Amino acid sequence: MVRRARRINRVLAETYPDAHCELDFDNAFQLLVATILSAQTTDKRVNMVTPELFATYPTAADLAAANPEDVERIVQSTGFFRAKTKSIMGMAHALVERYSGEVPPKLKELVTLPGVGRKTANVVLGNAFGVPGITVDTHFQRLSRRFGWTTETDPVKIETEIGTLVQKSEWTDLSQRLIWHGRRRCHARRPACGACPVAPLCPSYGEGPTDPKVAAKLVRSEAEALDAQ
Repeated sequence: MVRRARRINRVLAETYPDAHCELDFDNAFQLLVATILSAQTTDKRVNMVTPELFATYPTAADLAAANPEDVERIVQSTGFFRAKTKSIMGMAHALVERYSGEVPPKLKELVTLPGVGRKTANVVLGNAFGVPGITVDTHFQRLSRRFGWTTETDPVKIETEIGTLVQKSEWTDLSQRLIWHGRRRCHARRPACGACPVAPLCPSYGEGPTDPKVAAKLVRSEAEALDAQ
């Protein structure tokens, strides 16, 4: 299992050498806000609203002191905008009150912030602080089960189990590679099995079309993948 998991990771690394977080950000605070906003929407949509949001509220103190209605207007197109506004403003308040407005670089502290769970915390740790973390989003869950790495459905259990299969130094990159692969080829409904570079190693090969020509039509471009949740 460990050998196969690491081989799959190597193949994905060769397939997606530039795999990275597709949310636009310049610092840990911006990534934290963007990740909270990304729930139930696409990274493309989030990237459309955050330039105005960050220009208007560049710091946690600015966002904490904002008029909620003004924030709601900016983030409205991301969906669930009232709940998201409450989360990002509550998070900003907590940063100001507890951490002098700075994002803490530790999991146990991040998950105490409003709107921040382990998935969001690991995104920030891995991509803003360089601290290895496994991001168990819907793509990661689906692919890890298809690869036979886990039978768990609980994200925390999946994170723990897969953490034993791949070197810790690879956790963040592995997360991005699985997310990219899930958005581009290993779709939920019709995975592009016939155009999949890890097909020889995948126990779920055949869940989608295996004919190369048919499968090739299912592969999403970079722009299309950014539109995928």
